[in-house]
This record gives sequence, C-alpha cells and structure tokens, in this order.
Amino acid sequence: MAKKTVADIEVKGKRVLMRVDFNVPIDDEGNITSDNRIVMALPTIKTIVEKGGRVILMSHLGRPKGEKKIEFTMKPVAKRLSELLGKPVVFADDCIGADVKAKAAALKDGDILLLENVRFYKAEEIKDKKAKDDPALRKEKDDFARQIAELGDVYVDDAFGTAHRDNASMLTVPQLMGDKPKVVGFLIERELKFLGDTINNPVRPFVAILGGAKVSDKLAVIENLLTKVDRILIGGAMAYTFFKAQGRKIGKSLCEDDFIEKAKELFGKAKAANCELILPVDDVIASEFKENAENKVVTGDIPDGWLGLDIGPASQKLFIEKLADAKTVVWNGPMGVFEMKPFDEGTKAVAQAVANATQKNGAKSIIGGGDSASAIKKMKLSDKVTHVSTGGGASLEFMEGKPFKCIEILDEK
Repeated sequence: MAKKTVADIEVKGKRVLMRVDFNVPIDDEGNITSDNRIVMALPTIKTIVEKGGRVILMSHLGRPKGEKKIEFTMKPVAKRLSELLGKPVVFADDCIGADVKAKAAALKDGDILLLENVRFYKAEEIKDKKAKDDPALRKEKDDFARQIAELGDVYVDDAFGTAHRDNASMLTVPQLMGDKPKVVGFLIERELKFLGDTINNPVRPFVAILGGAKVSDKLAVIENLLTKVDRILIGGAMAYTFFKAQGRKIGKSLCEDDFIEKAKELFGKAKAANCELILPVDDVIASEFKENAENKVVTGDIPDGWLGLDIGPASQKLFIEKLADAKTVVWNGPMGVFEMKPFDEGTKAVAQAVANATQKNGAKSIIGGGDSASAIKKMKLSDKVTHVSTGGGASLEFMEGKPFKCIEILDEK
C-alpha cells in the first residue's frame, strides 16, 4: 500500500480534515492518564501547521454509543494538545452543525480546530453492511458524513487504531470528498511500512508469538501466518483450547469448545506448511483467578478445580530458545494474566527475549498493540524493539491479511 502522505501534497491555505485516534484514557476527574496517542499524531499535525495548512481534527473517545455524554468529551484532549504544541487549539462543542462550520471557516493558516467526539452520533458507527441493507440508515450515515466532509479541502487519515473499522469518519467522509486529495499521515505510513514489510518480506528465521484469552480471535491470524513464518509460539489462555484438542485435561482453564476441531485442523496445516506450532510444555496453575492465588507448576494434565494462568518456567526456557536465532518477530497477546502477580512472569520472559533478539541479532521486532504493547511499555522495553503498533485490533486484522477499506480508497503515490 504505497499511499500518498501529507509530505506529498500542498496544504497551504487549505482546510485539512484529519482523522486521528485520540481515544486516550481519562480518569474520573477528567485528567488524561496517558497522552501517548496524542503525542504519536504530533509529527503529522506539526507538518501541516508548518506548511500553512488549517487543521481540523476529529476523533472518537470511549464508547458513548451515540449519546452526548460529558465524560466522553474531547475538551481535555484539546487542552493537552494545546500544551504539547505550545499554541492555541480551538475547540468545537459539536462535530457537525452551524457553529462547527463557522469555526472551520474562520481558521487561518496554521490554526488548529478539534471537533467534539464523533461517536456522540450513532451515524458514526453504523456498519457499512447495515447501511447498504437499510436505505434509512444509509441516508443517516451519509448526511452525517457529508456535513463533516464539507469542512475540508484535504482528507488525512492518521488513525491506525480504527483503520479496521468502516466508521463514517474513516470511510464515508473521504468517499464523499470526491476528487479532493486523500492521504495518510506519518503514523499510518509507519504502521503500513513496518507491518507490511515485516510480514511480506521477512528475514528468516521468522517467529510469530500469539497469546491472549481467545483462540477464536487469533484463528485467522494463525492460518494466514502458517505459510509465512517458520515458527508460531502459542501462549495465554488460547493454548488450553489446543491442549484439549490434543486430548489433554485442562481443569477449569479457559477453553473455547466450539473451536477444538479447528485447533485440530491447524496442527495438520502447520505440518503441511513446514511451520513449527509450539505450545507450552508446562503451566503455572492456580486454585482461583486472583492475584497471588495459591499456585503451582504442572507438566501435562491440569488437575480438576485448577486453572492455567501462565506458561511455566520450562515453557519460558523453550520459547526463549525458539527466539534466540530469530531475525523477524511479530508478537500479539500476552503469555498469561500479566496484570496479576505471579502470573506475569511468562509475558516478562518473552518480552525480554524479543528485546534480546532485536538488540543482539538485529532482528526486526513488531509488537502488535493491545496487551503486548502494554507489557512492553510496563517493562520499559519499548525502545529495545523495532516497532510498537498503535492499533491492537487493527494490527491483528492486518496480520490476518484483511484489506482496510478506509486506506484502500486513499490516493496512491
């Protein structure tokens, strides 16, 4: 996907409508607890400002479900963005309507306007398929998107975290902007470069690490990667569905019984693709799901009444060995319940092994957002890996090989 970026177009004097992902965590007092997503968008915003563009930013925040809820206002974001840029950011109390139109028209070169939460309108999240099947919904989505589209002379998409969604601001707005320039920002350019180049042109050995709770979330990823990687290391609760598929007892560990047959199929597909599918060889099990619960390490079957919450020390050693010679690594999903001690040790060990492969082997390592990104940051290893993705769900769907409609419609280089 070689898409044009803001560096490829003229923006001076133009209103640049930019979709960002400012879905930042905010506490009960309205304070932003992490401004990382705002910081990640700064290079694109600064470039537009320096080139004399008039920036109109739009984003969602939280899940207001189509209602105007004060706890999901973008006001704290406007304040923080202004502090980071060292210049005023105009805030609109809505994302459509006469006042928004007037504020957009009043912008001068280098000015910045932030619109209110686009998810205050149900039309933002009307699924594209639903809209196609229901003319009334289609009209609602189009009317909402058209009002936003009319604000801009240029469209910039820099919201990778929602790139897998067909939301109105992501897809319908640029579709309705006709022949006006439609490009990506530097954040999406970076994501496409790292994720695309890594998966499609890897240096071998290429190792994928997949974890997390549900095997159903990762099935399509595993199937897509089987023909691309040399090894897949599987940890997290999803491993117990594979264990059950092998006929092992898993106690009261999380398992998706509906996917046992599919897990069995994957063993055969991995063998046919000459890809190692590696499961944990021991587990840290607990009597209950809580921090510092009574726990022990077991090899083989998990006793009744116990549940697996992390990979064991022998599995950690095995996974570290399988990563030792890696030249390309993609990781999505923790190895255990890493938010609770002592069930964070497996995730820590794998994170350190990925960092070591990057630093010692010169491996290219891509951390696929979500919990894996949280774990890497928590361990202060973000600067020891090649790239930490900003999109958990988006990076997962990218690894599945799914096309992103909202990026496909943007201008090619």
